[in-house]
Amino acid sequence: MSEGTWEKLSQVAANGAEHDSRERHPHPKCLEGTRVTLLDYIYGLLDKKEKNQIIWLHGTAGVGKSAVAFTVAERMKSLKVTEQTRIETRLAGTFFFSRKHMKRRTTGYFFATLAYQLATNFPSVRTHVNKAILENPALLDPDKSTTRMRQSAFGVHCRCLDECTSESINEDKSESELAELIFLLAQSLCDPELPVTHILVTSRSEGYIHEAMQNKDVRPLVGEIPVNLSGEGVATTISLDGADVDEDIYRFLEDSFRRLRLRYSTFLQPTQAQLERLANRAGRRFIVATTMMKFIDDRNHGPCARLDLMLELTHQLLPGTEVFKLYDLILSTCADPTLAYKHLSVISVLADPLPISQISELLGDGQGRDVEKVLVQLRSIIDLPTDSTLPVNIYHSSVRDYVSRRSNCCLHQVQFTSPHSLLARSSLHLMVHEIPESTALLDVLSELKKHSQAMQPQDPQNLKHLLSFMHYAPDPIQALITLLWLRGNYRSELQFWLDTEDGYDWLQTEGANDWLQSQRMKDWLQTEDRQQWLWTEAGQNWLQTTAGRETEGGQDWLLINPGNWLQTEGGEEWLWTGAGREWLETTAGQDWLQTEAGKEWSWKEAGQDLLETNSGQELAADRGKARLVGGPTWARLVAVRGGTDWLQSWDGRDWLNNEGGRDWLQTENGRDWLQTWDMQAWLENEGRDWLNNEGGQDWLQTENGQAWRTINIWVTMEEFSSTSEAIREYMIAPELSLQPPFQAIQLFKALPDFLMFPVFLALRDQQDYSDTASPDMEIVHAVKAFSGIAGEAWERSQSASGALEYACQNWAIHLSRTPEPWNESLAHVFQSFWNRNLVSWLERQWCLTDLPSCLTILSDGEKLAKEHLRAPES
Repeated sequence: MSEGTWEKLSQVAANGAEHDSRERHPHPKCLEGTRVTLLDYIYGLLDKKEKNQIIWLHGTAGVGKSAVAFTVAERMKSLKVTEQTRIETRLAGTFFFSRKHMKRRTTGYFFATLAYQLATNFPSVRTHVNKAILENPALLDPDKSTTRMRQSAFGVHCRCLDECTSESINEDKSESELAELIFLLAQSLCDPELPVTHILVTSRSEGYIHEAMQNKDVRPLVGEIPVNLSGEGVATTISLDGADVDEDIYRFLEDSFRRLRLRYSTFLQPTQAQLERLANRAGRRFIVATTMMKFIDDRNHGPCARLDLMLELTHQLLPGTEVFKLYDLILSTCADPTLAYKHLSVISVLADPLPISQISELLGDGQGRDVEKVLVQLRSIIDLPTDSTLPVNIYHSSVRDYVSRRSNCCLHQVQFTSPHSLLARSSLHLMVHEIPESTALLDVLSELKKHSQAMQPQDPQNLKHLLSFMHYAPDPIQALITLLWLRGNYRSELQFWLDTEDGYDWLQTEGANDWLQSQRMKDWLQTEDRQQWLWTEAGQNWLQTTAGRETEGGQDWLLINPGNWLQTEGGEEWLWTGAGREWLETTAGQDWLQTEAGKEWSWKEAGQDLLETNSGQELAADRGKARLVGGPTWARLVAVRGGTDWLQSWDGRDWLNNEGGRDWLQTENGRDWLQTWDMQAWLENEGRDWLNNEGGQDWLQTENGQAWRTINIWVTMEEFSSTSEAIREYMIAPELSLQPPFQAIQLFKALPDFLMFPVFLALRDQQDYSDTASPDMEIVHAVKAFSGIAGEAWERSQSASGALEYACQNWAIHLSRTPEPWNESLAHVFQSFWNRNLVSWLERQWCLTDLPSCLTILSDGEKLAKEHLRAPES
């Protein structure tokens, strides 16, 4: 795969989703000798080669689904696909969903991540994945790729659908996403070209997941656990929480206490009766047993006293409540149970995990006090990394269940505070103080709108066609100038664009030729300014092209000014090209040969060699080929410009398309030439045919070929199209339309595409455009101003803290989940942010992320503003 394509895919993939990633440490794993019957049954299903299958393992929280999935993945990773293979293992890929991480909480990154793992683990798959992305770069868009990227994933082991949620506030959407994922997995298994593949899915026993698994198209592929192993008579059931689990938990506790004794020599091992009692208290939930051991094995407290606390747990517990009672007990041992519960709640509901320092900063001086001191007391249920820069995480999703309802905590001394209310108020407060008030975004968009009144909107696909000559994503100023030229809105100040690489590329296109042949452009070529341009390097090069030769203005120029120019090195080299040879046969060329300059040239060796043949064509072609094939070094060939010029001539291009040329393109010199700027125009025109044949397809798979495709303008246009679609679909509530941020969105929405595109570029690629030469035009100045505010916003973001980044991205999520009624403090800070800082927030986030994600957050903010904010005083 090309470096560019691979880098883009790796950026989209959720790299922490693999079963053995460091992000998931410590990894859950079945203790040797436990879950034997269950694991053997799963391995037996995986060994069946008769059909593809979804193996569905489901159960309540804490019964050990993660440990089973990890253990199965490790075993499959250790096995080879065949006895002969050395690299490819039976593990195709893994994806562990998690609410704690943005890329792992939704299905949007699922298939892109699998494609990345497959391309890593299976060399035979890489070409397929690479080709799919190159043909459609939009596959890497997590908002659109679920169905299409699925076609690139041949099969995977995945887990934890119960940890999959949606960034949307609408919970129904989360359920529909999971149902769609299950259906797509089943659809993948129905592909007749797919090798025998098994997909292990683990989830909670939720009704909507059951419904998805019972779909008529999915059900025939599902092997469900728990299942009845015998169809008749007394059924033998394998279950995640069956009676055999008690014995497995007993073994786990016995092993854990044995290892604990190695560190505490005076600690007496629990008796068999005590171990049985602890195993019974676990209620067949491995999460309870592991949490017990973390609580007992606390280095700041003696294990004996903590063991006694665990043994005091009552055995008269309702099924499924064992872990909640355990969490109650742990909180009761904290110095301030209310503060401990508050911070535990905050950690559990964070949209993305944060380090302790950033949690403290986010909560502020008041609520964020003593965060580390409190969390240390909760180490049995919270993972506190020794590295303070790493995020804090809960060990298990049951903690999130525990704090989700007040009734789950039975400690009377705990006073409850909504963690979402706390995080919403803290996020808004932080943004009000850290984001400066600004109207720059609104001002520059207003300036752009003022200059766009006469312009008609254009379809992005049309823009894509017009900009097809551009090989690299342009900067905003160059894009604007290009579009102005293409739309005919040229002025004398824009001449310099034709002297750029993009301008020269465009002059070789069919559209440019038609444009130059118009009467208006014929007159333009006769002006003094354009005569000066024809003396520039770009102008001289253009005169050597087919477009330059055939354009009437170019022909007229050669009639008027050939003498001096043809005596230059560039002019003499041009006479070797097809354009030059044909010109010598015209009346103008014959007349020139009669001049003193022409006669002098004809006596030179080059002129003699050329004129001694029938119109010089065969010798010129032979010389061009000789330079290409027989030249001693490529450096010498580049130095002799006739070689590269000849490749751009009709004869050279014809030769590149025949067998000899195609063979040469596979040589070192040919491959080197394909990296030069000279080859770009050829690839965009005659080279397109070559790209479709075997040699071209092979070249596209090389590093240089892939890099060329990756940085092509088409990738940029795909992203612009998705942005255009998002802005068209976004509806602003009438009552909010007069606020600055929504005015800015409305202005951007009203811009014609020829202005929307450079604005998009300014926000997409943060580069320094300060030295970009630009004509003295108001509209270009407006775009430069826009580029300037984008750059400033980007620079400000580099010094922003992780806490501010979190607040900017997630304030709407926490606001939407704040229970009714809102208190005055929350309403006040929200109104302050909404009226004073929202446009600055939009400017900042637009530069850092993209417009569609900003609009998603704003749409939720609109609903909340209409519901909770008072109308501003007049």
